[in-house]
Amino acid sequence: MSGANAAVPSLTAMPEWKALKTHYEQISQMHLRDWFVEDPDRATRFHAEAVGIAMDYSKNRINASTMQHLMALAKARDLKGRIDMMFRGERINNTENRAVLHVALRAPKGESIMLDGVNVVDQVHEVLDRMAKFCNAVRSGEWRGHTGKRIKNVVNIGIGGSDLGPAMAYEALRFYTQRDMCFRFVANVDPADLSEALIDLDAEETLFIVSSKTFTTIETMTNAAAARVWALKTLKDDAAIEKHFVAVSTNAEAVSKFGIGPSQMFGFWDWVGGRYSMDSAIGLSTMLAVGPEGFSEMLAGFHAMDEHFQSAPFESNLPVIHGMLAVWYSDFFGCQTLAVLPYAQYLKRFSAYLQQLTMESNGKHVTRDGKAVDYDTAAIVWGEPGTNGQHSFYELLHQGTRIVPADLIGFYYDLNSMAMQHELLFANLIAQAEALAFGKTEEQARAEGIEESLVPHRSYEGNRPSNLLLMERLTPSALGKLIALYEHSVFVQGTIWGIDSFDQWGVELGKSLAVRITAELAGEASNPHDSSTTAAIERYRQHHRG
Repeated sequence: MSGANAAVPSLTAMPEWKALKTHYEQISQMHLRDWFVEDPDRATRFHAEAVGIAMDYSKNRINASTMQHLMALAKARDLKGRIDMMFRGERINNTENRAVLHVALRAPKGESIMLDGVNVVDQVHEVLDRMAKFCNAVRSGEWRGHTGKRIKNVVNIGIGGSDLGPAMAYEALRFYTQRDMCFRFVANVDPADLSEALIDLDAEETLFIVSSKTFTTIETMTNAAAARVWALKTLKDDAAIEKHFVAVSTNAEAVSKFGIGPSQMFGFWDWVGGRYSMDSAIGLSTMLAVGPEGFSEMLAGFHAMDEHFQSAPFESNLPVIHGMLAVWYSDFFGCQTLAVLPYAQYLKRFSAYLQQLTMESNGKHVTRDGKAVDYDTAAIVWGEPGTNGQHSFYELLHQGTRIVPADLIGFYYDLNSMAMQHELLFANLIAQAEALAFGKTEEQARAEGIEESLVPHRSYEGNRPSNLLLMERLTPSALGKLIALYEHSVFVQGTIWGIDSFDQWGVELGKSLAVRITAELAGEASNPHDSSTTAAIERYRQHHRG
């Protein structure tokens, strides 16, 4: 085997891995307090900056040798080769025999990325131009609903990447949105999600975006069908659907059957994974909210990070450093989670977005060639914005028994001209990074006059690792750069682990079983199950009989 489908060498048998393990055993008990005393230039030494993101990774449990070992492992796993394969459009998603070209979604006009003899960048910009024309018409009031009323409400119906990306981007960029328009996002098949989204909306003023590549995703299409019924209760005429529903899909036949015309269907491609699709037509709601210019700025931010990732030496490459540190903590320190802590309320959905990006990509138990791994893969990602999190789970970060690496994200300037509040926010960001790293010794607690019986409770171990990611302000461009940083970090980790970061077969089993059980709940079928599943089905049916 060769190229994208080559056999994956055993990771733990590699000399670079074994050298890292020996190195870990030598330094694992060392403390950040000592390292900062020994190396006054540490903050400069472990600092990288590119495309407007400054990453201080000096508060990680590393020294210069650690980084040398990590970069040697990256080179031994042919990370550069895998990066080039992705950008060339090779089919590195080998279990689905697909290219992985989300980088083409943000390539500028005039660039060339070829796939099967076709320049996909031209295809991308054809869709972007159509999106821009449609969004300008809706935002200006030129596009109106069936009864002639202006569209004021946009409801995005999707699930997974078709929901998490657009919902996160809307919250992140809310400052830049058109404020006379209302945006809501529906994903859960629980009827409460759709009902609450629609409860105070006027169907005559509402546009639905139905996002499903195949137009068969059961949760999305169930919600779309219910939204159609809701709209027609007011609009009365099936012809109205064409003015109040648009589709992000590739299934023209199913879209047409739903009542949506071809000019209101925006496509994307099988080389775009759902969790990498928010900058494709899946981002139609984002473009409606911030306008085509704002969307273009976001794409430019993505592209800037793409270029950095592809060209920068590993030692100064932000995604490479970030990804290799994630491998370091997951596989050597045994850390099972990563806390992502944005000190920006606008990024309140960012951690949820990264959960899918990271865990659906790298939550794998076999390598690309189907062999079981003998090491941990993706960390569990979680987090909330600061300072909210400080009053809920930071106790565990500081004094718990688990080591939780953390990414603390901040911006030098706020967007709302409240400098004093922003200064307090930024002070908390810096203080938490310092507290996590250095803690407070029992001697320091006693020197502060703390009562002896309380000294164990008022001291903090420290030595808790963190990255500090700083940018000037949260703009569409900044958001694109930040997301692309994490996208490529996930790619780095997957390359080291030798897994396919771009399939998601794990979600299929539960979905297929749910289809069978749905028929059983309605009494239309009977299938063998374990005793617990059978009992749950029967209890549901008992409650619905008669």
